[in-house]
Order: sequence, then C-alpha cells, then structure tokens
Amino acid sequence: MNTLYSPSALKAELNAKGWRLTPQREVILKIFQELPQGNHLSAEDLHEQLVGLEQDISLSTVYRTLKLLARMGILRQLELAEGHKHYELNQPYPNHHHHLVCVKCNKTIEFKSSSILQVGSKQAQEYGYKLLDCQLTIHAICP
Repeated sequence: MNTLYSPSALKAELNAKGWRLTPQREVILKIFQELPQGNHLSAEDLHEQLVGLEQDISLSTVYRTLKLLARMGILRQLELAEGHKHYELNQPYPNHHHHLVCVKCNKTIEFKSSSILQVGSKQAQEYGYKLLDCQLTIHAICP
C-alpha cells in the first residue's frame, strides 16, 4: 500500500483547501493505493469495484472525486486508447512513468525515461513554471 497519501495526509491537504475527507473519498483513495502497478481505472471501472465492495457511492460522486483528486495531483488523469479517461495514483519522482498504447488492442505498456522528465523540467524552467508532473503517452500499433 502506498503510504504517500495516508488518510491523515489527504485529510490535511483537503482541509487546507477547504474540503473534507469524506468516507467516499477515503475508500476511493484506498482502492487506488491497493491497485496493482500498471493498472488504470476509468470512472466506470472504479464504480464497479465500489459496487462489488458494497459501497453506496454514485457514479456522479465517483466522477467528482476523481476530478478533485486529479486536480490536487494525487491521481494522474490518462488519455489511453479506449476514448475515455483513466486514472492512477500519481507517484513522485523517480517513479514517474509513461505509457505506450496500442490503438488497436488497447494494450498499455508503462516505461520510464529520465530524458523525457529532463525535457519537461527544462521547458517548465524556461518559462518560469514549476514542474508538477511529466507524462508522455505514445499511441502506436503493436506487432
């Protein structure tokens, strides 16, 4: 389990921005923390898991929570081949990774590249920005 975003740390961050740590937000965070590396969830996938865990959380609450956690930088929002957004826990450096996606079969391969991170960091610095995240998604066709 990733302890980077413990319930107490998430509560403090939410409270600092005027939000609360609701039981729904806490259970959603826990699902992402326990998600095997390389897995990504859409809002619908997450909702199905919540229903399977007998959690009474509406799909609209799932969408709002995903949007909030992504805006806070806790989750990464990904545009993969399926045509809808997927999410994963945002890991700090050096665990940043990128995605190679087959547009035919939707297979997704995660890979690391320090040179991509260096280019992103350089571009951000050049314009006076602070780099928060750097991700590259390559769309291709597998063999």
